[in-house]
Amino acid sequence: MGLSLVEPAIRVAVQVTFLRMATPPAEAGPPLPGDAHLDKLARCTVPFYRYLYNTVGGDYVWWLRRAASNAELDAILGDPAVSVHVLYRGGAPAGFFELERRPATGTTNIAYFGLLPHAVGHGLGRGFLRAAIGAAWATGCGVVTVNTCTADHPRALPNYLGAGFTRLRTVREIWPVPVRLGLKVPEHLLA
Repeated sequence: MGLSLVEPAIRVAVQVTFLRMATPPAEAGPPLPGDAHLDKLARCTVPFYRYLYNTVGGDYVWWLRRAASNAELDAILGDPAVSVHVLYRGGAPAGFFELERRPATGTTNIAYFGLLPHAVGHGLGRGFLRAAIGAAWATGCGVVTVNTCTADHPRALPNYLGAGFTRLRTVREIWPVPVRLGLKVPEHLLA
């Protein structure tokens, strides 16, 4: 009888809401503040990506990319269908989003989107989201998608809906978050 090596994990229960936008917003969104700008990175390095992903997602149980190896992340970041865009304010990173173009379906997915903790609550969110939506539409797609879940910031879903996304469906998922990641899981998310 062989041994089964299963990594210890915390079971996290979330409601994941899948959203789509079938036409670009008719009106311009709020601008970013004058001391903020957005850069599309020519090639994001694995260490910088880990900094962005771990810092933005640390309070929201972002774990998938945290669990990936450096080689796996390097392959994702090297994929020409993936782009990483960083919001800078006052010269320091304030947020990022990642786009994944899916030419076969004419879709661009906002795979990750968020502000660094120091930038939350300073009026950047709506303008930053509209910049992400604009960048997604600029890829030439016919549909923009995004998803959010009950582990994300409580304003995430209302912000996506307010920006013009429509809800497709909500499903319950159980995530096996590896214990080794050391993520703090809120009590209400434990399965």
